[in-house]
Parts: sequence; C-alpha cells; structure tokens
Amino acid sequence: MGKNNISGAWGEAQAALYLQKKHYRLVAAGYRSRFGEIDLIVSDRKYLVFVEVKLRKNSNFAKAFEYVDRRKQDRLRITASIYLAEHPTKLQPRFDVIEIYAPEGADTADPQFFHMEDAFQ
Repeated sequence: MGKNNISGAWGEAQAALYLQKKHYRLVAAGYRSRFGEIDLIVSDRKYLVFVEVKLRKNSNFAKAFEYVDRRKQDRLRITASIYLAEHPTKLQPRFDVIEIYAPEGADTADPQFFHMEDAFQ
C-alpha cells in the first residue's frame, strides 16, 4: 500500500478498535447478504449495533456520512433484518455511522473519528 492510499479494510479495523475502546464487543465484520454488506456489527449491554464505516482523507467535498443516503440505508436495513433472522437476539438493533478522517491514509498517526449513534431508523 502506498503512502497516501486509503483502504476500507484499514478503516474498518480502525473503527473496530475505536469501538472496542468504547466497550463494544465485536460480533461480526463484513457481514454480507445479496442486498448489501454491513461493515461491523458490535454489541453492548442494550444494543446490537450495525455500523457503516466511512473513511475519507478529508471532508472538502462532503462529510462522509452524507454518502449514507436513503438507498444505502434501505440496503443496510434489509441486510440487518436478514442477520437478525439468522441470529436472533434480545438486544435492540441500532444503526450507527462512523466517519474516519485520515489525511495521510493508512500512515495517519491519529485519525479523527466521528461516531453518530442511532444515525437512522
């Protein structure tokens, strides 16, 4: 990987570490259905959280969460429903978005995280 390359897998790994530091437990990563993919699934005592990770070098063009439009939300909802049918739980489902800004790509020493809890229903 070049100095300024930025990788979705790197971003998802960073987000997983960030969430674990906030006392979430990693349940699954990269869960796929024919309708879409959920980057991370984590839990705490109350919620099963479906996390969309958006990684950017900066927000000059648009904030990363703006890329989670209605169509993307619909695909995430359907995929989460399939996951819940396969893995029943008493935890409440929630959808979060984590924006990560990494100006030097994977070489960024201290990426910025913005965690939007309950980003959409």
